[in-house]
Amino acid sequence: MKLALLAPLAALLLILPSGDPLRCYTCLFPTISPLDCLSFVTPCGPGQSCMTSIMTGHRGALQLVIYEKSCGGPSLCWTHGIRWVLGANFTYSTSCCSTDLCNGAREGLSTGLWAVLATALLISLLQLH
Repeated sequence: MKLALLAPLAALLLILPSGDPLRCYTCLFPTISPLDCLSFVTPCGPGQSCMTSIMTGHRGALQLVIYEKSCGGPSLCWTHGIRWVLGANFTYSTSCCSTDLCNGAREGLSTGLWAVLATALLISLLQLH
């Protein structure tokens, strides 16, 4: 009788996920400041890692860096290449990590300074059109 009760319980334990899912910082949209993503935490699905993508583009003497953070599958990890975005070629690279909130911002400029620099850069890019 006890064995009959233990078998379904053991099967249920095998089906349930073990532990909490991996949590990663996520940007709602690509951003020019990695700090903009630190307010949004999302749980990843099974087999996913935390990802950080960095795209760097040049237009004349100007340089624009765009950050994306999210959860992603193994096929998206450690990729790199070139994309055409906003009228400029951007080189990109994606890195992955697998501990909670491991794709956080690295030390750098404060959010206010990022906003000022971003505004100036966007105005300059629009004037080039």
